Amino acid sequence: MNNAHRLPGDGRFWFGPPMPVPSEVFASLPAEWRKPRVTAWSKTNAGGRALESFLEGPSFDRDGNLWVVDIPNGRVFSIDPSGHWRLVIEYDGWPNGLKLDANGTVYIADYRRGILLLDTVRGTVAPLVEEYRSEGFKGVNDLFFARNGDLYFTDQGQTGWQDPTGRVFRLEPGGPLRCLMDRIPSPNGLCMNLEETQLYVGVTRANAVWRLPLMGDGGVSKVGTWVQMSGGVAGPDGLALDAEGGLVVAHPGTTVWRFDRHGMPTHLVDAPVDAMFTNVAYGHGPLATSLYMTQSRTGEVWRATMPVAGNPLFSHPERSAT
Repeated sequence: MNNAHRLPGDGRFWFGPPMPVPSEVFASLPAEWRKPRVTAWSKTNAGGRALESFLEGPSFDRDGNLWVVDIPNGRVFSIDPSGHWRLVIEYDGWPNGLKLDANGTVYIADYRRGILLLDTVRGTVAPLVEEYRSEGFKGVNDLFFARNGDLYFTDQGQTGWQDPTGRVFRLEPGGPLRCLMDRIPSPNGLCMNLEETQLYVGVTRANAVWRLPLMGDGGVSKVGTWVQMSGGVAGPDGLALDAEGGLVVAHPGTTVWRFDRHGMPTHLVDAPVDAMFTNVAYGHGPLATSLYMTQSRTGEVWRATMPVAGNPLFSHPERSAT
């Protein structure tokens, strides 16, 4: 599903410009929750501007509800398939990423507080991982579950080329917390390839997506740049994999891009100028080809129909509903 070709005669490889994919607004944060204010988060991360919200962490539950977080205001929302918003919790924290595990438990990557568990019935959060070797995190950013239940997450903080000390961690179910790699200039979104033998990491300040091959001993080796990007206002943010092994990359300030499994660009989302798409998530079931994108600058969630369905979230026995 791409526009790549082999030229006849000499077999040289050629590809045309990425094909545009139309997009539209799926849901917009209701006016009752739009109260612009300057926060400690916006002072450092948004140039001191008063923000109504900064949406991130899109993730679907089995009922088709889309969950998103609002970093500076410590809010978690659930959006039903019709686009109706529900405030699940507002708490003292900076939720930066969110994922649901195979059992429907909600995990939050909180910049200030580490990895949290959200009790959706009581509307409370509880710490799961607050430190590594008695030291706090720099500022956790995003998280991803492997099929076996391993939880991977990035520790980004304020790292960049001036301080390339960001980290990627893995937490095994009931097991230890392991730092897979450090010395990364701003690790952000992450996901695995179809075979779950490699971890893709959006390295924001390097404006690149890195590939971390996972070794038999549980570590990584021969880490390298998978795609080098350019432009934008920061660099790659959220990532999502599709059913063909293609990678979708949110690139704030430009658009959302799709690369095939070899890293060749095939499609881009037709988006507003200077769109701030920060993270992405595929729907599932009848909406498996629908890609949902947080437009953080406007407090909106956009939607595009992609050429390939997303990687099935609950297609494996160990991730099936019981």
